[in-house]
Amino acid sequence: MSTFLERISDSAGELEFPSHVRGELERYLRCGLLSEGFVRVYCPTCKDDLLVAFSCKGRGVCPSCTGRRMADTAARWVDRVLPEVSWRQWVLTVPFELRLWMAWDPTLLTEVLTVFQRALGGRLRLLAKRKGARGGRHASVTVIQRFGSALNLNVHFHALVSEGVWVPSVAHGGAPRFVPLRLRREDVSAVLRRVERRVLVLLLSRGLIEVDEEDGAALSSTTVDPEDRLLLGVMNASMRLRVASGPRAGKPVQRVGVHAKAAPSPGRSKRMHAKGGGFDLHAGLLVPRADRKRLERVSRYLLRPALALERLQQVGEDAYEWALKRPWADGTRALRFSGHELMEKLAVLVPMPRANLVRYHGVLAPAARWRRHVLPQADAEGRVCGHRPRGGRVPKRRVSWAQLLKRVFIEDVLRCRGCGGPRRLLAEVTHPDAVLAILSHLGIDPNTEGSAGVRGPPSGTLRTAS
Repeated sequence: MSTFLERISDSAGELEFPSHVRGELERYLRCGLLSEGFVRVYCPTCKDDLLVAFSCKGRGVCPSCTGRRMADTAARWVDRVLPEVSWRQWVLTVPFELRLWMAWDPTLLTEVLTVFQRALGGRLRLLAKRKGARGGRHASVTVIQRFGSALNLNVHFHALVSEGVWVPSVAHGGAPRFVPLRLRREDVSAVLRRVERRVLVLLLSRGLIEVDEEDGAALSSTTVDPEDRLLLGVMNASMRLRVASGPRAGKPVQRVGVHAKAAPSPGRSKRMHAKGGGFDLHAGLLVPRADRKRLERVSRYLLRPALALERLQQVGEDAYEWALKRPWADGTRALRFSGHELMEKLAVLVPMPRANLVRYHGVLAPAARWRRHVLPQADAEGRVCGHRPRGGRVPKRRVSWAQLLKRVFIEDVLRCRGCGGPRRLLAEVTHPDAVLAILSHLGIDPNTEGSAGVRGPPSGTLRTAS
């Protein structure tokens, strides 16, 4: 890590990455090491002790921490947030030049997302109005993804949107009632046209584009502080699948499996798909109301980590291959990076500080008037039902850390593998001197990753605990 920062600073004229990028990468490299602290759990029956390392709790590139956050958030959505209605996944991709400024400026990203949500809500209200239901409000939760399948910077939106709207109802005691709708391809095209027009107006108002009588509209060059040029240059190179620094600076990323002649990909029209002006909007996935398990799988897909370790393998002393999910049209099946280039690609995937990656709109917005009426409600036994009892409140319970580890790694650290009995939490050891003293006394390497058994039956392999 230090070598990477030194090399890229030398090549950039003593410029450095922002502190939030350096901190995220350093915490990721220390994630899951027992030397950084651990929890001690104990089985009183068979006297089995287990030390479970802490995680870095990063939200950028750490696959372990983002994987647990994915499982936690998806479970909470299905159990406590998303009403029991049909949900459609909407995926919006913006023009190539706009992605860089959205990744750089969280305010601009929020404004573009607001335009998208208003276009969606307006179209759903129009369809409900045609059915005689006025004043409708939709529900939406959006995940801002910063990565593409090639480990490149690619800011786009994945939104789960209710297939219908809530309208006021006197018959339900003032509580809103849900009006289901049926969308068609022309609705997707209408939403995209409105997004294209409104985003153009937004960019003009912010001075990010210049209008020429001959060439039309084009993104203008915006003044950037000298201290920020390094990160912005690395972002630009990542979007264009190029190397920003090091011996191969300015060259394209190495590809594995390229054919001499690219085979033309067969064209196939998608039913709920629209393109125009560099924008791409896809809404082909609909989750039925009763299929909550599929809704959780889709939620996990939206919240998935940027880095999947099963797709990354070391093929040489300083060479790594990133396997693509699907071969490209030219036959490329993987991308090859050096260690320096890989760290460079990971650095730009770190989100900006104080910028939420999950946003709620419509009746799910934090201050929405109808939010308390539409959230799933648990009964006295903790079972979730689709209505809200009068005077009841939604419990704010979260999945325990042991259950979360089991959900992600299929391992319950509070359940003894020897006798099957419950383990007890004995202590949290965080002081550096105490950590090293205990590990030295037990004869455990401080660089051990995941968990380590102190005595008793084998503890198995588990990466990290939060």
